[in-house]
Parts: sequence; C-alpha cells; structure tokens
Amino acid sequence: MRHFDIAITGAGLAGQIAAIALARAGRHVALVAPSSDRKDRRTTALMDQSIRFMDRLGLWSRIAPAAARLSTMQIIDGTDRLLRAPTVQFRSSEIGLDAFGWNIPNEALLGVLAEAVEQEHNITRLDTSAETIDIGNDRITVTLANGETLSADFLIGADGRKSMVRDAAGIGVKSWSYPQTAVVLNFGHSRPHGNVSTEFHTPTGPFTQVPLPGNRSSLVWVVTPQQAEELTALPLEALSLKVEERMQSMLGAVTVENSVQAWPLSSMTAHRFGKGRVALIGEAAHGFPPIGAQGLNLSLRDIIVLTELLGAVSDRPIAADAGSSFDRKRRADVYSRTLSVDLLNRSLLSDFLPVQMARAAGLHVLSGIGTLRSMVMREGIEPGRGLKALPSLLFGSFKKAG
Repeated sequence: MRHFDIAITGAGLAGQIAAIALARAGRHVALVAPSSDRKDRRTTALMDQSIRFMDRLGLWSRIAPAAARLSTMQIIDGTDRLLRAPTVQFRSSEIGLDAFGWNIPNEALLGVLAEAVEQEHNITRLDTSAETIDIGNDRITVTLANGETLSADFLIGADGRKSMVRDAAGIGVKSWSYPQTAVVLNFGHSRPHGNVSTEFHTPTGPFTQVPLPGNRSSLVWVVTPQQAEELTALPLEALSLKVEERMQSMLGAVTVENSVQAWPLSSMTAHRFGKGRVALIGEAAHGFPPIGAQGLNLSLRDIIVLTELLGAVSDRPIAADAGSSFDRKRRADVYSRTLSVDLLNRSLLSDFLPVQMARAAGLHVLSGIGTLRSMVMREGIEPGRGLKALPSLLFGSFKKAG
C-alpha cells in the first residue's frame, strides 16, 4: 500500500490547482480521478487575487496568452419595469488596478494545469476512481477501482456536487434549484470589446458578456428552461441575431460559434467544509449560479487556506483536526458569497415592488458615490480588502471635500 501526505479526489480545475499548490508547498500528493475526453466550452473569469496566486505557482505566464483582460464591468438594467436602475460602470483604474481579472477558456486552463501536474514530481496522478473511502482518526484509506489501495494523512474532496468524499465523511448538504437555465456560448463580433464586460439584468436573470482575446466574447444568458430549449434549437445564424438584439448591437454584428451548451441552475452548500482529516473544495463544498464571477475564485480561496494549513514546515505532520480548522476559516467567506449571489439572482426574478425598489436604489447609490463603489470593487476581488480600505477611502473623500 502506497502512502501519501494528501490524497485528492477529482481532477477538475479545483482539484488540479490544489494538487499543484500543495505539492509546491512540500507535500506528496496523490491525485485520483479518471481521465475525461469531454470538452468544456465554458470560460472562467479569475479576479486579481486569484491571478496573483496562480502567478506564485508559476502558472500564470503559461495561461496569460489565452486570456483577455477585464478592465471595466458595467451593469445595465435590461428590464421594462417601472423602476429601472441606472447603468453602473466599475473601472479597475478607480482602485489602482490595470484589470479586475482575466477571462480564460476552460479548455486552455485545463491544458496548462494537466501539463503542470504531469511535470510536478511531488504529484502521483492515478487515472482511476475511488471505490471506497475509510476515514480513520490516524489516516485515510482509499480503495481504487483498479484494485489498488492507498493511504494518506489527509483527504481533499474536489469531486463535485455528488462528492463521494463528502458522503464518506458524513457531511450533509443544503441544496436548492432555480426556475432558470444558463445558455453558455462564445461569439465573435465586428466591434472591439475594449476589455469591457457587460451584464444586462433581465427579468429571467443576467445576460453577461465577458471579453475573450481578439474580437470574441463569452456569454452566459440566464433564461427559463423553455426559453433555453428554444434558443439552443435555433440555427446559429438565428441565435446570433438574438444575441445581437439582446446586446442592443453594442458589439456590432454577432457570430455565435458552434459550442452552445445549456446548464440548469441550482445552488448547494455543504453543512461543513471539513472535519478531522477531510476537507471539501470546489463544488463538493459549494455551488451556485454563474453570477459575479465567484465560482472558481471562491475555490481558489479554499486552496489558499488549505495550503497555509497543510504546507510542509520542517516535515511537520498534518494535524488530526486540520479539516475542522479549515471549516472554521472558510465559513464566513463561503456563506456570505452564497447569500449575495442568491439574493441578487432572486431580486431579478422578483415582481415584488419593494424588492425592485431596493435593487434600483442600491445601483443608484453605487452609481453616484465613488467611495462606496471603490469599496464594493475591492471587496469583490478579495474579501476583506474593501473593508480594510474603507477608512482611507473615506479620509480621501473628506480631504477632497475640504
């Protein structure tokens, strides 16, 4: 039986990044997951904090050629309701950044990660699945589908919403669904995007365009399940016209690429994010609609905390309660992000006038008060950063007023 410091089940984005980070931190890692030929046509927007972490891992220089800068994000009220919110623009230059983050095709990101995993001598890649998991007080034992058995001091579940690790640890989940489906696609356009991402708030949910390199963008269009069926059944030429119309021709003529996918929307949060010798990351721990570029950025913050907890220091053994420490450190961030995404999504769906008034008023305030807008932008890219900066932002505003 081979023994490892850490075993990770699941080799998606979160699983591979966790394996690389912990291996670079000095731990011997087993990465357990069968290979997949499935193409992931989605894109991922990584915010500034995440980019800095990927750079520290030596990965960003390999990813950057496939990424597009996100320098401005704007929200446009695309409803026809009585109380409509003003257009709000968030510019990264307002908080001293060249970009909030970068948008990356998942296929390119996965390719870089797979190559880095293969080259990392502290990672053993096991191209198989876990059959049984036994969680003991002193170690974890995993029996694999190929008949092999391995042991580890710590186990990380990065194995998605139907996580075997989560079940083995006896951790329950709270889950809920929405009457929405996300139509996901990439498209070319005749006008340059200028590194501007535009999110239209519509009665069925967000319609979010995010830049890609060149005159291309990715799109997440949240609609009803019936509308999603209708849109995905359209010929590409007809769908291109629908997208251009919804975008008010802001990017000129649109050409939708042959990679249209539909994803029913739901959310889930584990009752705990770790206990004992187990931790959950990515969609094994939390999942919510593709709103506000929170998904993988939240998972990377999981990994940053795990690296701090589990990284080798003079061959320090992994504490038996490391998973419980991880749970305590991650609760506030995960719960606050899940709640904010859920509230924003429900506010778009609500026909209740006070909810519409509150949403419109909030965007009015953000549009008119630069100090508050700066705080929101800082908090959006790194939790706690906006609150830390608030005193200096307020002081600067008072000095200008005086």
